[in-house]
Amino acid sequence: MSDPTSRPLHIGVSANWLHADPTRVIYNGRPLLYVEQSMSDWFLAAGALPLMLPAPGPECEAAVDATQMVAALDALVIAGGADVWPGSYGERALQPEWEGDRLRDEAEIALVHAALELDVPVLGICRGHQVLNVALGGTLFQDIATQVEGALTHRDAERYARNSHAVTLVKGGYLHGLYGEERAQINSVHHQAVKDLAPGLVVTARSTTDGIIEGVRLEDGSERWAVGVQWHPEFQRPEQTELLPTAPLMNDFLEAARRRAMGRS
Repeated sequence: MSDPTSRPLHIGVSANWLHADPTRVIYNGRPLLYVEQSMSDWFLAAGALPLMLPAPGPECEAAVDATQMVAALDALVIAGGADVWPGSYGERALQPEWEGDRLRDEAEIALVHAALELDVPVLGICRGHQVLNVALGGTLFQDIATQVEGALTHRDAERYARNSHAVTLVKGGYLHGLYGEERAQINSVHHQAVKDLAPGLVVTARSTTDGIIEGVRLEDGSERWAVGVQWHPEFQRPEQTELLPTAPLMNDFLEAARRRAMGRS
C-alpha cells in the first residue's frame, strides 16, 4: 500500500442536498448535491483534500454503500444544512416547515455508523453535530425559540454567520483541554439543538446564557474520535479574532485523521 504521508489526507464531507424542484431555474430543477465553498477552502488551506460524499438517488442501484465510502477515507465531516427530520428521533414535526430532510438523515446516519464501526474520525458541524447525537440515540429541540424558555436568538436570518454569542467550555472537557479557556465567542446559525444527549456523548460546551448544548464528544470508553460543534468554524474569517480560533480544532481533527491513515498503511 502507498505511503499515506505522501498524499494529502482524504476528508469525506457529506453532501448538501437540493431535491428536485420544477420551480428552480438552475439545472432545470434537477436534484443536486453540493459542498459549500467555505468548507472546501477550510480543508484545502489546512493541506487536506475534501471529498464530497454522494448519496444515491431513488433510481440508482448503488454498488457502493456508506461503509465502502467511509473505508476509503481518513476522516469524515457531517456538514451543516437542512433541519433533521423529527422522525429520525421518534417525533413528528411540530410545524410543517420543520419536516427536515429524511433522505439526507438516512444517508448521514449511515455514514456516522460506518465511521464509528471502522474507527474513522468524525467531526459534526451544526446540523452534523445534531446528526451525531441523533445517530447515537439522542433527540433534538425542533425549534429553540418556541421550546426553550428564555433562549437567545441562535439564528438570525439577516445577520446569519455574523450572529454570535458566548459559550462556556466545560471545565476538564475536550474543548477546554484543547483551548485552555472556559469562555469563548462563537458564530450561531441554527434554530434546532440537542435536547436529550445520546448515550456515550458528553457535553463539551454550552451557550453561556441559556444552556443550549454547543459541543459534544464521544466518550464511551473507546479510543474513537467523534466530536460535534454547533457552530460553523469554516465560516470564520481571519479578521474575526473575537471568535474561538479554528486552528486547534482543525489540527486535532487532522491529527486523528493522520493516525487513521497510518493505521491503514
